[in-house]
Amino acid sequence: MDRALIIFIKNPETGKVKTRLAKDIGNENALTIYKHLLAHTRKIAIEVKANRFLFYAEKISQRDEWPETDFKKFVQQGDDLGLRMFNAFEKAFLNSQKVIIIGSDCAELTPDIIEKAFLELNNHDFVIGPAKDGGYYLLGMKVTEHRLFQNKNWSTQTIAADTLKDISDLNKTCYILPQLSDIDTIEDLTTDLKNLIQ
Repeated sequence: MDRALIIFIKNPETGKVKTRLAKDIGNENALTIYKHLLAHTRKIAIEVKANRFLFYAEKISQRDEWPETDFKKFVQQGDDLGLRMFNAFEKAFLNSQKVIIIGSDCAELTPDIIEKAFLELNNHDFVIGPAKDGGYYLLGMKVTEHRLFQNKNWSTQTIAADTLKDISDLNKTCYILPQLSDIDTIEDLTTDLKNLIQ
């Protein structure tokens, strides 16, 4: 398999996930929402034909709902999100020629969108899926470009734009996927997700 899918997740623990959302709905409800997002992410990832690399934020859970038969498990390494993503790409590129990273915050993400991203890497250097909050829900490339992960104010509204500027400055091509919503605040919740709140 010449392609890899990296999935970044947080360990699902009360008080450590969806902290902005938790301010409005409480830690337990935020954890419930996050577990739902994890289940969605796991379902769509398994439908994608690729080497799957699952990176936990803190520690590997061997006996969770992410089967070792489908996911190679690691812990994120680095002082900030950029370095953690860079290191994950470097590991994935040891065995793959096209690598895509996704998080676990996007309820609108589908296997077809990820497949589209892999296909567009045949004709472009990079592919990005911009999120409505200014970040991105997906980033793909054929060679690890360190610049994309440096000097960024992570979790701000300019991340996607800053990344696209980096790609432009490198004179590289980038395919832009449809804009989707990440689930970070109560305003982002869909009706289905609201129904999970106690």
